[in-house]
Amino acid sequence: MTAGGAKPPLAAIFGCAGVRLEASERAFFRDADPAGFILFARNVESPSQVRALVEELRGSAGRADALVLIDQEGGRVARLRPPQWRAAPAAGFFGTLAGRDMERGRRAAWLNARLFAADLAALGISVDCLPVLDLRYPGANDIVGDRSYGADIDTVSVLGRAVCEGLMTGGVLPVLKHIPGHGRAMADSHRQLPVVAVDREALEASDFEPFRRLARMPLAMTAHIVYEAVDPDRPATTSAAVIGEVIRGSIGFDGLLMTDDLSMKALGGAFSDRTAAALAAGCDVVLHCNGNRKEMDQVAAAARPLDERAERRYLSAVAAIRAPESLDRHAALAELASLMGQDEGV
Repeated sequence: MTAGGAKPPLAAIFGCAGVRLEASERAFFRDADPAGFILFARNVESPSQVRALVEELRGSAGRADALVLIDQEGGRVARLRPPQWRAAPAAGFFGTLAGRDMERGRRAAWLNARLFAADLAALGISVDCLPVLDLRYPGANDIVGDRSYGADIDTVSVLGRAVCEGLMTGGVLPVLKHIPGHGRAMADSHRQLPVVAVDREALEASDFEPFRRLARMPLAMTAHIVYEAVDPDRPATTSAAVIGEVIRGSIGFDGLLMTDDLSMKALGGAFSDRTAAALAAGCDVVLHCNGNRKEMDQVAAAARPLDERAERRYLSAVAAIRAPESLDRHAALAELASLMGQDEGV
């Protein structure tokens, strides 16, 4: 399927250490040929520097279509920050707005995402790890918190779709996260493995539903969470039951499925084992974010080129990236500020 019969890229997305590539990193990425890259705050200095780094990353892999991801949600999760980039509210703000007026909240979420896309596309970044479709539950760990659009399934689904459409209109792909739902977690999966002990029927009717409604989107990211009702022994990321029965089955997602970050403490064992387990369970691509070379060496050794189904999904995602539609940024900022009840741009 790859053009010219070339070998498909490695089923991995990697981070890098700093604001420019070291020679050793460049050589590693050239040899590994990952499906994509992800940027964090440590990789960000200025617009011109980020553009140059994105070009360097794609050049190191020798593929102009290599996906480049970032987490630009707004609120506390924003890798691009003032003064060079716009400060945006967390998802919860739009949920509150939608609670008063759904159309107003939907339009504001669309505009906010469209402005994100304009910023990212200008840097060459092709994927925003947004929207968070996790429902918000009282008493749950705050790792989701105001990153969620709220507790109501309809609100989360409507705003999530608006964000997807705003990003894609601007030439940037969305990522549904954290499939099949992180909202009930009582622990932070960055630090430990959460276990959700809720029956399958309740999960199907609640947490899984926003993902089901947006299942035709091109990309999704797994939750490092054990759902006891489906698989009491393994988190979704490494569970063939959760991926096969729930994500691919009842939710019906057939896009490119990536893991959440393999270096999160919810997962145990060597990075080679984490990689092999996630791919064996049905993830299409593993995500490793921190730029640690020793860990990346293990991931690269244990990963494989995209298999036929994963390559189809990857190529479908790349094909979904379209040229951005025109945007009057000043007018968009003014409209968003008005919808948010502000007198000045945000």
